[in-house]
Amino acid sequence: MHGKSVLKGDKSLCPEGRISSPTHARADGRVVIDINTYIPYFLSSVNNALSLGASSEYLKTFGVGIADWRVISMLAIEPRIPAARIVEVIAIDKGATSRSLNKLDELGLVTFEAMANDPRRRIWELNDKGYELHDRIMAAALEREKKLIDGADPDDLEAFLRVIRLMRKNVERL
Repeated sequence: MHGKSVLKGDKSLCPEGRISSPTHARADGRVVIDINTYIPYFLSSVNNALSLGASSEYLKTFGVGIADWRVISMLAIEPRIPAARIVEVIAIDKGATSRSLNKLDELGLVTFEAMANDPRRRIWELNDKGYELHDRIMAAALEREKKLIDGADPDDLEAFLRVIRLMRKNVERL
């Protein structure tokens, strides 16, 4: 036997009260992930597809990729912040954040101020050109979101948002 067999509907591997199981048993009895019900698969799959499509569209249309857009968006949400704050909120690594900030600086979209206590640390903000690009990309991003949620019941969408916020909080404990 290749592993413990889990019958469809067996909740022993799921949090109490979960309706669907994240695993199923193949015909030979091996227990495997069920990609139709395993939540991390869906989160990754949807995110990868969204990011790939957005990055391609934004590069072609605006000259920046998805990581750059996320940094631009964060700087619009919270002006005058250090790179560490961007890393913390949008959950991309320091290297990607640094590369993006350098690119945005080269494109003339951001300004920075060195911190008095450590000249290597900088406080970043969008300039007028950066905000102009932000507004254009945001319009495209909101149009993409509209297409993404097309057909979703508004109550289901709000329930999904409550659950995904909880998952975002829980991921810090993993």
